[in-house]
Amino acid sequence: MSCRILIVAEGEKTEPKYFEHFAIKHNDYFVYEVKCDGIGENTLSVVGKAIELRDSQPEKYDSVWAVFDRDDFPENNFNSAIAKANANGINVAWSNEAFELWYLYHFQNRITAMSRDEYKKAISKAVNNSGLWRGKVPYKYNKGSEDNYMIMTKYGNMEQAIKNAEQQHQVFLDTRYATHNPCTTVYKLVLQLLNRDEELINAVMEKINMQ
Repeated sequence: MSCRILIVAEGEKTEPKYFEHFAIKHNDYFVYEVKCDGIGENTLSVVGKAIELRDSQPEKYDSVWAVFDRDDFPENNFNSAIAKANANGINVAWSNEAFELWYLYHFQNRITAMSRDEYKKAISKAVNNSGLWRGKVPYKYNKGSEDNYMIMTKYGNMEQAIKNAEQQHQVFLDTRYATHNPCTTVYKLVLQLLNRDEELINAVMEKINMQ
């Protein structure tokens, strides 16, 4: 029996290449099957595509995610996309202002806002300062690299990233998501992919028992 997870991402490279490393996860009862599509469109389009793909498949997905960033999109678009997802049963792994915040959390607990370019510099510096980098030249973050998952987990700490992201997310109590900076809910999706979401596990087990 499988647990089917659909991830629809705004980015065509960064997010899909990262989440591909979670493609198959096992527990005692079922296998995680992860499909990740990067569509290269804006926030509302990502949510719409997630709904479309979910509803068009003959075999039901157990969990569906829309992944997108705040970037330079208007506040209303960002907030509306999250509201639309919530209203249609789509999980959202959003980042304000960029997905790279999730990477940075592997190294440090960032609580003040920074730009996308600053994230890239901060990640590069963190890897080089980890004491573990052995490259012939200093490491420089590459947004589309297939090695980003390996780099973040080898030179950083995913458990610390989860803790940092969750802690910062809990600081914000309202639904003005565009003002929640820095913040990311990517940790929620990662917990599912690590087989640590009890609600999802119980739902899949219930499905298995009903068959």
